[in-house]
Amino acid sequence: MQEFIAVIPARFASSRLPGKPLAEIAGEPMVAHVWRQARQSAAARVVVATDDRRVVDALAPCGAEVLLTAADHPSGTDRLAEVAERLGLADDAVLVNVQGDEPLIPPLLIDQVAARLFDDPDASIATLAEPISDVDTLFNPNAVKVVRALSGRALYFSRAPIPWDRDAFAHRPELLETDAWLRHIGLYAYRAGFLAEYRDWAPSPLERLEQLEQLRALHHGHAIQVALARVPHPAGVDTEEDLARVRELMQQPGGH
Repeated sequence: MQEFIAVIPARFASSRLPGKPLAEIAGEPMVAHVWRQARQSAAARVVVATDDRRVVDALAPCGAEVLLTAADHPSGTDRLAEVAERLGLADDAVLVNVQGDEPLIPPLLIDQVAARLFDDPDASIATLAEPISDVDTLFNPNAVKVVRALSGRALYFSRAPIPWDRDAFAHRPELLETDAWLRHIGLYAYRAGFLAEYRDWAPSPLERLEQLEQLRALHHGHAIQVALARVPHPAGVDTEEDLARVRELMQQPGGH
């Protein structure tokens, strides 16, 4: 695999869970667990990008590389654009956005999304998805859904249950035996040159409605390659309930 950098955007002022990067899990801040998982990937370098000095201080005992970035970025991708610029990366350098609320992220998925970008040089972004097998996930707005073309490129992402089964859902919201429903996994790989373009675009109308940053790229006609995850993806931390679930998992033997 060609070289890539893993960057962990860790915004302190989360709207749903304020101070989320520093939420304690198994005696350490959540972002420290994400950093350790990323360090087990094939990334040549792992950088945490945050908007708050408290995150910098909390990671000091780990020896993590941390950049203090602007506080007003509208998305994690915008934060990565600042990182790429400040590190002076070449346009073809590849960065993987590892969400700061994924303390159980399998390192293999970080490697997979980077490889997928190299496999489709005409795609501006690579990301991952996995099949949805239960109704609750399909109708959960915190679980982002994606629809792909035959090529594997994304047609659309939404918090709504897409595609909509017109006949079945008219009577009862029940999943059929099909692989039509995919949950998006929020790992992204992109080149530094694309990030330089992305940061100059205003958030698009669909992005504002859905609060999904990848829709800005689709709005501007860029291709997003979506691969099926090779291993199961443990859901990240969006709510207090998610945090409690992850804490319980981490207390079990072999919590990672």
